[in-house]
Formats: sequence, C-alpha cells, structure tokens
Amino acid sequence: MKKLFIAILFFCYTFVDAQMSNIFYKHDKYLSSDQLEGRFPGTKGNNKAAAYIQKYFKKYGLKEFGNSYYQPFKVFVKEGINKMKSDSVATQNVVGYIEGSDPNLKNEYIVIGAHYDHWGWGGQGSGSKKKEAFAIHNGADDNASGVSALLCILEEISKQKVKPKRSIIFISFSGEEEGLLGSKYFVNHLPVPKEAVKVMLNMDMVGRLNDKKELYMGGAGTFPNGVELMKKLQENSGLNPVIHAGDVGGSDHVSFYKESISAVGFHTGGHPQYHTPEDDIELINSEGGALVAQYIYNALVQIANYEEALVFIKQHKIVARN
Repeated sequence: MKKLFIAILFFCYTFVDAQMSNIFYKHDKYLSSDQLEGRFPGTKGNNKAAAYIQKYFKKYGLKEFGNSYYQPFKVFVKEGINKMKSDSVATQNVVGYIEGSDPNLKNEYIVIGAHYDHWGWGGQGSGSKKKEAFAIHNGADDNASGVSALLCILEEISKQKVKPKRSIIFISFSGEEEGLLGSKYFVNHLPVPKEAVKVMLNMDMVGRLNDKKELYMGGAGTFPNGVELMKKLQENSGLNPVIHAGDVGGSDHVSFYKESISAVGFHTGGHPQYHTPEDDIELINSEGGALVAQYIYNALVQIANYEEALVFIKQHKIVARN
C-alpha cells in the first residue's frame, strides 16, 4: 500500500460546536415540523422541504446545473400510503455544485448528499412500523438530520476563500424511502460525465449520536486509503468512528456503489422510533449532529484535495436495500 500523506486541518471545535449545534437544530426543527407533514413525495410538505433546501443552496453560493437546483422525476405511490390513491406523483432532487480551485482536478467531482423525504402520514403500504397509527411521521432523524448536516457542511465550505481542488456536488434526494429512487434517477441522469464522479458521501440518520459517540460508516474501503483517512480524522473529533471498509449499507450511496463509484455511508445507529410517528425533534442530539457534520466536513475536504488518484475499489460485502 502506498504511503498515506494526509495533512489534516481541523476546526477549533470548542468554538464551532455550539454554533454548528444551533444551526443543525434550526434546520432539523423546520424539516421535521408538523407543517411539512412528513415530507412525502408529491405533497406540499415535500415541496416545502425542497424549497427550504434550495434557499440555502442559493444562499451559500452553489451553482446550478441547467439553470435550476431541481432535478424533477416521478414516483409511483402505492394505494393507501398517505391516504393517496395508487398514482404517479412528481417530486425532485435538489442539487448544486461548487467548482473546484484546481485547473485540472476541478473536472472531477465529489458528491455529498442526504435524502429529505419521509413517510408522510404513513398508512398501509408504507414503510411505517406503526401502520395502524395514521399520524405524521416527522422523521427528525430519518432524515431531517442528514439534510441538516448537509446544510451545515455547505455553510462551512462557503466560508473557504480557496475552495477544494475538486468540484463538489451537494444533493438532497427525494424518493429514498420508496427504494432509493432519487439517487437512482440522479445516477442515471448525471449532469457530468459518469467517469468524473469519484466519491459519494451520504448521511442518513445522523441525529442520534449515542453516549459512546459512535459514528458508523460503511464503504470506507471503496477508495484508496479510505479506512486510514477515516481513522486519522478521528483525532480530536470527539467521536469514536466505527469504520467498515465494506458493509456499504442500504441508503442512497448504494446507487452510486452499484455503478462502480466509491461510496461511503454515515449514520449514528438505529432506535425504536425509526419509521414511527415518534421520530421527533425532542429526541435529536444536535450537539452530536454538529460533531458528525464537522467530521464529515473534514473528510469531504480531504477527499476533494486528495493527492492520490481516486479510483473505485470493489468490496465483497454489500447490504442492499429495497
């Protein structure tokens, strides 16, 4: 294995933790509020969430692909979910990018993403664990937390006077709960050449950091020296990362992995409120969410500035979903 050269540039955690924690909480509180009614694709709540994300993409200077932050697509909805009749509904991914600072490497792209949809009011045919309880599934952890981390990371990137060498695509997917539909659509309709997309980082349920400060990740071995990088980033992070080279997982990053694009998924673990109406803001660990966002920010910047060529490394163990 080639010798790993990594220059780690860390935040001043004591200053950023409180500030980022408040920002993380603000985003999560809105995205998981009752007024968005669980963000089910094809609903006003889903569209409001997309508009909220778009607002911050624009605020922090992301460029558009094709004169829009929206990538529209259709989702087929089973009858009974959200009291809807069986039908095809319109939804959208929200996507933008920051151009890299290196004249050559800016033609390579790192993708960072998190899905923003959830199960709405639940019901028969949905993924709710309480189908008999017709109630708003706010999804504060799943996955308002991932989007909150995404927006925190974007805000920090926007403060850099010199941007990372490679370009970075920020994306929030819809239709994840129905079978990774938004990420599948994006991978099949990339706005850049497929071979230019080098690594995808995905955050799905990062809002419930436990007392052991464990951040779980799968797929760290899908790009060169990825496991070593993630271990190095643990220093002074306040986290205890549980790092898997394989175990790619079951969220939107799998859509990239299946297309031979290096992919890493991050989460803080399951809990009894998963896919129930009880997944609410009161249970979110916003301080932990800030630590996770800081860690992934550091990973993103390091990968975007990687000296070594970013090539796909297939792993033997993959847990597929849907």
